[in-house]
Amino acid sequence: MPNPSVPADALWYLEPGQAIVQTETVAPDSPEDCLVTALHSAISRGTESLIFHGHIPPSEYQRMRAPFMGGDFPFPVKYGYCHVGLVEQGPAELEGQRVFSLHPHQSAFFARPSTLCPLPDALPGTRAVLAANMETALNAVWNAKVGPADRVTVVGAGVVGLLVAYLCGQIPGTQVCVIDPFEGRATHCHALGVQYLHPDRIDDALARHCDVVFHTSGNPKGLETALACAGNEAAVIELSWYGDRVVSMPLGQAFHSQQLRLLSCQVGHIEASHLPRWDFRRRLVAALDLLLDDRLDCLLEPAIALGDVPASLNRLFDPGHPALCQVIDYP
Repeated sequence: MPNPSVPADALWYLEPGQAIVQTETVAPDSPEDCLVTALHSAISRGTESLIFHGHIPPSEYQRMRAPFMGGDFPFPVKYGYCHVGLVEQGPAELEGQRVFSLHPHQSAFFARPSTLCPLPDALPGTRAVLAANMETALNAVWNAKVGPADRVTVVGAGVVGLLVAYLCGQIPGTQVCVIDPFEGRATHCHALGVQYLHPDRIDDALARHCDVVFHTSGNPKGLETALACAGNEAAVIELSWYGDRVVSMPLGQAFHSQQLRLLSCQVGHIEASHLPRWDFRRRLVAALDLLLDDRLDCLLEPAIALGDVPASLNRLFDPGHPALCQVIDYP
């Protein structure tokens, strides 16, 4: 039987540009709920930056709600979906297990067993925080239907972009190129076995006449670059979400003559080709298994403590900051 209540520290976004860690009391909703104590979580820079700066449009307030979110948009909200914890109390098959959940940054919480996904024994907890991002990347590769020997370009070398490139690079014969203005990303690309290219070099043969292009930069200029890399009748898969920003696109030039296709892709949906057989649980389990590669540790930034997060957010959410996946550790 779970404890009736426990104290927990949680990160809250209070108003544009302001966040705080505050202590609250959490309690189970039913006797079956598990008590989970945090080991690690991770900040999703794209989504959480939009929340931190107050750029969630009112039309998306309900669709943007995360499974365990606290509060309501626009503020205050407790948000996040990259959490790894330890089941302290729960059913015998889960007690003592490390689990991934779509929970905000919080030191302890209660949850139904069905919302917790055990980690593979060989998967480090720090790397497991990438599970939600890997789900996004996996869904995007399904959506694009990348095949052997395809020429693939990814515009934007953030966490999702690099995971997309990593997955495409595992397909036999693919030629995978990642375009990003930060030259330091070349090290990450090489570690993951894909090519790096600066945007100044998009005329390079690596990035021309591509079969599939993914855009993950969150910058409208990146979308322009992605369209320029697409070959005749190719698909450009848009994974960036812009919040309340209005984005312009160059739909003149070769967009119509090449019959390019611009497709949205969002992890809240399972790609139609897999929907008859896959559910969200199966996809999450697959994402965790796909993280069993030590090379993916290059995506993780040195961990910071939960109490240090509020003072770090302006720096982390600066578009020019080179951080990838910012890990949060819990004492």
